[in-house]
Amino acid sequence: MAVLAAGAVVLAVLNSGTRHGHLDPRSADPSGSRAVAELLKERGVTTRVVTTAREAADATGPRTTLLVTAPDRLGATQRSVIRSAIDLSGGRTVLLAPGDHSLSDLSPGVRTEGDATADDLDPRCPLPAADSAGRAGTGGGLRYTTTLPGATACYPSGGHPTLLVLPTGTTGGDTVLLGSETILLNESLAEEGNASLALQLLGSRPDLVWYLPSLADADADAGSGDEDKTLFELVPAGWSWALLQLFLAAVLAALWRARRLGPLVTEKLPVAIRASETTEGRARLYRKAGARDRAATVLRAATRERLAALVGVPPTRAHEPAALVPAVSARLTGGPRDVTAVLFGTTPSDDAALVALADHLDALEREVRTS
Repeated sequence: MAVLAAGAVVLAVLNSGTRHGHLDPRSADPSGSRAVAELLKERGVTTRVVTTAREAADATGPRTTLLVTAPDRLGATQRSVIRSAIDLSGGRTVLLAPGDHSLSDLSPGVRTEGDATADDLDPRCPLPAADSAGRAGTGGGLRYTTTLPGATACYPSGGHPTLLVLPTGTTGGDTVLLGSETILLNESLAEEGNASLALQLLGSRPDLVWYLPSLADADADAGSGDEDKTLFELVPAGWSWALLQLFLAAVLAALWRARRLGPLVTEKLPVAIRASETTEGRARLYRKAGARDRAATVLRAATRERLAALVGVPPTRAHEPAALVPAVSARLTGGPRDVTAVLFGTTPSDDAALVALADHLDALEREVRTS
């Protein structure tokens, strides 16, 4: 199946005369779905692309599978038309990644449970299509939960399925909720059992109606006057692409204006700041953030560098215990001390231990200087 799917992807690319769009069965782009359409064609399934809800509803019947690629983009009128088709057609309806916005109308009794935590999942259900396909890329999208009787839940992630099959109406039809579009994309069709699962879900009937909601369909719904529209529903489709282009233009403009035209130039500060004030300010910041580990690291590193210069250890080896500790210990005249613990020890457990560490480092450096 993987070899067949890979061949279909290559054939779709070679035969592509035009570039269409995301999840378009005529598109050979990585995000298109021409590969699965070609495989369905070889199995005798006829694929028809429609762009309005009315066309989709009129084309459905007992021998059709209706694929709705963007349920959440449908308006109330469109959802009503599709729901009527689901109840009356007697065929299969596949809703691709529907959210709560559309589930209330298209599949009452089902709600989402957040995103799946993994991309590839095991079926773990008695559905023949899932059992035959095995592991597939149904994750990376939405999960669902339902209390409806007769539902078949497959490909669970965190205890909730990413694929639901629900009996609908009284005419023997069913509705498939697929939480991720991955198995239909050209770029991922040949992975795992994606091709097998896609073909079985979309190829159970001889006719496939592929519904890609269009701007004209959205306009027709907007002009129906059945309900008040929100601001986002009134904005024309494609505004997100325009917003993305404006964002990219702003980023490029910022990079252009922020570019350096030469080396950095140092300037004298208008006010002289004492080193002690800088040290105290940094210490307060460390204390406020509770960064005892960072403060201890800075204190030890500075002490090691000064001690290395005093005992003749090269600067490049100032932070190596094997080089610095013996040289420092040789300069001490008092009793035995754990120089390694002082210079390379663990992080102090509290503020008192940090203050004690600073005292030990200061005393050690003072003794080496006077020896």
